[in-house]
Amino acid sequence: MERISKAIAKHSKIILLTAIILLVPSVFGFIKTDVNYDILSYLPSDTSTMQAEKILKDEFGCGSVAMLIVEDMQDKDVAQIKDKVAKLDGVKKALWVDDFVDLSVPKEILPKDMTDLLYSGDKSTMIIVMFKEGTATLTTQNTVAQIRNIVDKQGFLAGLSGIITDTKDCADGEMPLYVVIAAVLTLIVLLFTMESTVVPFIFLLSIGMAVLYNFGSNIILGEISYITKALAAVLQLGVTMDYSIFLLHRYDEELLQTDDRIEAMSNAIQNTFTSIVGSSTTTVAGFLALCVMSLGFGFDMGIVMAKGVIIGVLCTVTVLPSLILIFDKPIHKYTHKTILPTFNRTSNFIVKNYKKLAVLFILIFIPAFIGNNNAKVYYNLDESLPDDFPSIIATNKMRDDYNMESTDFILVSDQLEPYQITSMIKELEKVDGVNSVIGLEKYIGPAISQEMIPEDLLSELKTGGYEQLMLNSEYRAATDECNAQLTEIENIVYKYDKSALVGGEAPLTKDMIKFADSDFKRVSAVSIIAIFAIIAIVFKSASLPVILVAAIECAIFANLGIPYYTGKIEPFIASIVLGTIQLGATVDYAILMTSRFKEELVYTDNKFEAMKSSIQHCAGSIMTSALSFFSATIGVGVISRLELISSLCSLMSRGAIISMFMIIFILPGLLLVFEPVIRKTSKGFEEPKKVVNQ
Repeated sequence: MERISKAIAKHSKIILLTAIILLVPSVFGFIKTDVNYDILSYLPSDTSTMQAEKILKDEFGCGSVAMLIVEDMQDKDVAQIKDKVAKLDGVKKALWVDDFVDLSVPKEILPKDMTDLLYSGDKSTMIIVMFKEGTATLTTQNTVAQIRNIVDKQGFLAGLSGIITDTKDCADGEMPLYVVIAAVLTLIVLLFTMESTVVPFIFLLSIGMAVLYNFGSNIILGEISYITKALAAVLQLGVTMDYSIFLLHRYDEELLQTDDRIEAMSNAIQNTFTSIVGSSTTTVAGFLALCVMSLGFGFDMGIVMAKGVIIGVLCTVTVLPSLILIFDKPIHKYTHKTILPTFNRTSNFIVKNYKKLAVLFILIFIPAFIGNNNAKVYYNLDESLPDDFPSIIATNKMRDDYNMESTDFILVSDQLEPYQITSMIKELEKVDGVNSVIGLEKYIGPAISQEMIPEDLLSELKTGGYEQLMLNSEYRAATDECNAQLTEIENIVYKYDKSALVGGEAPLTKDMIKFADSDFKRVSAVSIIAIFAIIAIVFKSASLPVILVAAIECAIFANLGIPYYTGKIEPFIASIVLGTIQLGATVDYAILMTSRFKEELVYTDNKFEAMKSSIQHCAGSIMTSALSFFSATIGVGVISRLELISSLCSLMSRGAIISMFMIIFILPGLLLVFEPVIRKTSKGFEEPKKVVNQ
């Protein structure tokens, strides 16, 4: 490492030029990486609901369905609208009254089931639109925009396709603002907490380049989720900032020993690399724990964030040293006092009241644990969108005017007899919350042979060995009523055909709930075990992993438990990924404080003096890093109109402050209380050395 660090220090201009050149392929990779806005598509492909979606697309040519509500329009004009929609490239078929009867037939004598389904009195009518491709494809999103242009203000497109289109439009418009807000607020924090006026700009430039490298390399994944895209930049900024702080502080220390800037930077790189590799390993392990999720978005978030930390470390020991050396004179010329205290009073207070702070840990842990375990989450995707989005307005109209909240698709064997299908439909119609079931047998009746039906029409409902039925429900996806209804529907369908499949937004969401619950437990367990093992190896201790993980988990429980006591319902994704993110960020602070305490104990047999010195040396770095993390996320939490992104960032910003408090105040108390146990169960905590003039 010595030869490498010297080479980096000597060739700062070449390294910086190379770094700038590498931005070109990074920008290309960033542009070419696809973004997936459909969270439901991340369900495992072997689930019955995903199999149903695949059959609907491959065999029936129907990738997704939407309901187009048209208001204040004559039937003949609605028919023209329907024909225009049906001719769009992304539309498989548009179904309305004129597909079943001639418009000359008075509406009053039409079957009641048909009028109840397709009309809301004289106020509006509904066209069923079947898209060729899935809800999140570019073709479907473009088609949604075309349909909205056709109907203008008289039409409202309800369904998951519209929701995803609105989510994409909002996210794409806001994401550049996320980065700008995070950078500006972080810059403000650094200007107040760093002595140099120039350094904050150097830090942001270095980390900004690392973020671009990370996003550019995402092209190897093919696509990432929009949640990953929205959060990765601000997370990388917040999590890797402390590495930059470590390097600069070490460089300034080395300058006190030598006037040779190259030698000082070489030594700083060597020492910093060793410390941040140990620190970043735990952070990377925490993020990689997301990869064990059954829901696929966990894998890309885990890989992108872990990759971001690794790239951040590499930039810290290559790009940042080059920038510091090139701008060394202005860095040390333009300085000012910081707002950070010396922490003398703080350290005295903590050491004096360490037993009370240890008791406070227990008093915090118990309600935090209860709150964390009982906090409620929501799974319905449209709950995270503003009420003025076109898709949400349409969804509310579909609920209010047609008493319809969700649509399911049932696929049964085409070998079933017509009388069996008819019997099954009648049973399904009796299920609480089901307001209509659309099937071939229901409308042609037993007296008409299916052989008399035109092949092109018959193939719309029967193909590939399956017959398709559509069921409309008044229950909203992800609710207890809807999930209970789905169980009853499945029981009825399986009674007639054990190989039948049930698909649609509500069944997919029900599966997502099941996998999310297991993912939360799996990710938590894997991340804790990984961090526990790494801490045990780093400190060669049996007790420190328990103490450190307990302190970190207490901070996480407190953060995730607060919504339980405030009555706020958070998105389900928060409970899965937030703990891992906060764990990965906080463990750096815990290791820094503990390492310094261990170092101080080498020179004194007074654990209280050792802890005072540790707090005075570490609290500033911890506070600067935590405030940087806070500033990188709080702005996004405030400005984002996507409640999913806003909630996650608000939780992360609050978690940064809670973790800072936990590590600066509570952890020292725990370390002092258990110091005798730590000495007996840890290697390297030997009796202090006798050092002269200490």
